[in-house]
Formats: sequence, structure tokens, C-alpha cells
Amino acid sequence: MAATAFAQPSPPDSRRPVLVELFTSEGCSDCPPADALLARLDATQFVPGARAIVLSEHVTYWDHQGWRDPFSLEEMTSRQEQYVHRFGLDSSYTPQMVVDGVSQLVGNNAQALNHAVASAAQEPKKLLTIEDAQFNRDTVQFSVRGGVDTDARLIAVLAENTTHSEVARGENAGRTLHHVAVVRVMKEFGSDAVDGRKLSLAAKGVSHEGDAKDPIRLVVFQVDHRSGRVLSAAEQTLSR
Repeated sequence: MAATAFAQPSPPDSRRPVLVELFTSEGCSDCPPADALLARLDATQFVPGARAIVLSEHVTYWDHQGWRDPFSLEEMTSRQEQYVHRFGLDSSYTPQMVVDGVSQLVGNNAQALNHAVASAAQEPKKLLTIEDAQFNRDTVQFSVRGGVDTDARLIAVLAENTTHSEVARGENAGRTLHHVAVVRVMKEFGSDAVDGRKLSLAAKGVSHEGDAKDPIRLVVFQVDHRSGRVLSAAEQTLSR
């Protein structure tokens, strides 16, 4: 089935793509306001000059506090630990937002988010495009075109468009929590994967129970392996 693309910045649209990652957990009572802020940024694109590409990355270290987050992944916990090291932090925390891989902030701080995204939108970005993205049974196949950079790596993500949970236990017991762009698959490719070759991501089980007909977001971005800076980013939504 053909993919429907979100608008990739192109003339005369001067907005630059900015990647915003939220590290969150359904077991954390401070996280729902950050989830809501990310959803508002995604829906309204309230930072002038920026096209925010958002990802909700659910960590696992809250899962022993009475509620196991159904979207938590060890890969997201490990990814956040890499940021802890890069930013020189004492430890991981939630909610945390990371903007374009180079700045971090408390995830429910709207003013800090606005400033970080606006600042990131001033940085030049390389053009990156997704081509021929489609579901093929339990696999998403696609191609990416952009500038080959031996100092960069390509990361591709499948994220559920929207999700919700009825939380029965833990700090958010009794609440219905909503999320956008929830990461279910993340895979790293080599620096030359942006030459239009066919790429694939395993999509089996990517959707939460009850959400199997919802769209899936395909997000790709190039990262400088030394600085961690996001050099380019693009996204599409895939219907099934």
C-alpha cells in the first residue's frame, strides 16, 4: 500500500526539520504533561521556522514501580544512557527531551522546548527524502536519498502514530494516557544507506493491541557519529 508523506521542507517552505525525542514512561507521574506537550508540538508546529519531527521513546526503568509500560523498550533505555554520557549528566531521568541530538531539557518545560527547537531550526540541514515506502506483509520497505557522509550514520524508526493506555497501577493509576509517535522499532544503517538502495524494517508486532489499523510513522535521520548532531531528517506516514 502506498505511503502518504508528511510535508518535507522544500521551497518555498523555509521550515527546517528538527528532531525532538521525548524519553518518557507511563509509570512516571511527571510524564503525562510532557507527553501532552510533545503532542501539541506535533499537531500545531508552534515554533516558527521549524518542522518538528517528534518521537516518544518509552524507557524501562519505571516498569518495576507497579505498572509495566506496554511501550517500553530496552533499546530506548540504552539510547537515553548514551545521551546521559554525551551530556555529562549524573543519571537518566524522565521526562527528558533531546532536540536534534545536541540539547536536552526537562520534558514538560514548554519555554525551554520552544527555545531549543527555535535554535535548532537556525542550523542548516542536509536534504533527506524517503522514496517508495510501503508495507510488504510484516516488513516496511523503503529507500532514502541524501548526501553520503562517512562521518554520519542513518537511523530509521517505525513509530505508532497515536496510542493510549488505561493505567491500572503505579503513579498514574486510574488515568488514561495518550501518546504520539511511539517508537516500536529503531535500526541503524551505514553511512552509504542514503544512496537509494532498498532498506527494510521488521514491522511484525509494531502496533499495540487495539491499534492495528492505525497509521505507522516512518522516520529517518542522519546523525554525526562524533557529535551526535542530527544532520538531516524526514518522515512519512504509512497506511495499512
